[in-house]
Amino acid sequence: CALIGKRKMLAMEEAASVFDAEENAEEAEEEEGEGVVRKRRRVDVGEHPLSRMCPFLDTINRAFLDFDFEKLCSVSLSNNNVYACLICGKYFQGRGQHSHAYTHSVQMGHHVFLNLQTLKFYCLPDNYEVVDPSLEDIKYVVQPTFSKAHVQSLDHTGKLSITMDGTKYLPGIVGLNNIKANDYMNVVLHALAHVSPFRDYLLRDGYSNIKPPPGDQTFILVVRLAELFRKLWNPRNFKAHVSPHEMLQSVASTSRKRFKITEQGDPTEFTAWLLNTLHKALGGGAKRHYSMVHKVFEGAMRVYTRKLPPPSDNPDDLIEAMKLDEYKERVEEMPFLYLTLDLPPPPLFQDELERNIIPQVPLFELLNKFNGTTEKEYKTHRESFVKRFELTKLPPYIILCFKRFTKNNFYIEKNPTIVNFPIKDVNMAEFLSTDKEVVDSHPHTVYDLAVNICHDGQPGAGKGTYRVHVRHKGSNQWFELQDLHVQDLLPQMITLAEAYIQIWELRKN
Repeated sequence: CALIGKRKMLAMEEAASVFDAEENAEEAEEEEGEGVVRKRRRVDVGEHPLSRMCPFLDTINRAFLDFDFEKLCSVSLSNNNVYACLICGKYFQGRGQHSHAYTHSVQMGHHVFLNLQTLKFYCLPDNYEVVDPSLEDIKYVVQPTFSKAHVQSLDHTGKLSITMDGTKYLPGIVGLNNIKANDYMNVVLHALAHVSPFRDYLLRDGYSNIKPPPGDQTFILVVRLAELFRKLWNPRNFKAHVSPHEMLQSVASTSRKRFKITEQGDPTEFTAWLLNTLHKALGGGAKRHYSMVHKVFEGAMRVYTRKLPPPSDNPDDLIEAMKLDEYKERVEEMPFLYLTLDLPPPPLFQDELERNIIPQVPLFELLNKFNGTTEKEYKTHRESFVKRFELTKLPPYIILCFKRFTKNNFYIEKNPTIVNFPIKDVNMAEFLSTDKEVVDSHPHTVYDLAVNICHDGQPGAGKGTYRVHVRHKGSNQWFELQDLHVQDLLPQMITLAEAYIQIWELRKN
């Protein structure tokens, strides 16, 4: 009986193969007159030779797809050979018969997967590659690419994009997810994403020719920041918000958990650390000041330092001490990435209505610190110095940080002083050195506000919140971003906030 059954099966297979051969021969004869002979029946004209007619493409659910998080298998937590299920959005490792992706496809009936490294699509458990033009939008969301013409048009167009659920958004004006307490990092990332030359450099992979030294752990920060900028400026996003999870993970590991997702920090400290780390990762150093960070943000100043003699009741002793070389004024040239402005102390008493008086101070009064004549005393536990500052080089983008928080042994105190500043036409010429070489090298000295970061609430970790005001150049409109909340804003409302960090753009026309 077994032999008879085997013979029947072989006969059926031979008959099927003969039928297929005859059918293929008939098709070849029909098309031979037109000069077209199809060797593979399943490959249509214009179809990719690797494609297979996958019947499960209509099961893909783009609403569940989120490629912002770290590419780890949801079962083994491994980052090697990870595939994304395009039906439920989960990540699984491998596609062999004993892999987690294969098991998931059999158990759940989910068949279409994407390799997150090679960006190739596969159908499981049949394990064949799928090449279909309808999947290009998913591939672009995973890894957006920007041509040179596209990058140049970012600051000249205000065209709205539409997400999968019909939400309209402007590329670049996209909310960032606050995972727990990372709002202080979100505002800085938003600010840097609107510095045009720095953004364009990362979008166009300007760092691709840089080879980091063996064992370098900082270059991954550049890669993650570039990926985040591409997602923020992607005109074909599936949703109107982005999660900076991978970027924040790189920040935590590179800074050795100095800046955490779970604990609120200081945006000024994070900005200083991030710019210096990016400068080193992009090939810069203490002696070799050449990187895109320094090209965009680095300026220079001249610092005049004079040591004060110890106090004495005899004025003659002070006169003699001032003649010593130790107490003579020294001049030093120093580069800077940002300028710190000191706010005047707030009043100690309340007004007649028993309310705290909120003082106001003009921005130009704070900038007088760098006019070359204003002196400021700096004390240490042993010595005292008097310094005055004078700018000798203005960068294309200048960062101003207001010293709003003071720390002591017991608590952190916040200065609520409101800084009055114009949105445009801030001329820095009066703070430049009067040397002829310096004046001749600065034909443009007028700045316009590009980014304004402010703090709301009480001082201390977790007690206040940060938000950022950015100007979208394409639409020439101001927006306020606070985590996932995005709204347009009148320029007159910007000056009412408690400004903490500002980025000003040099006007060259």
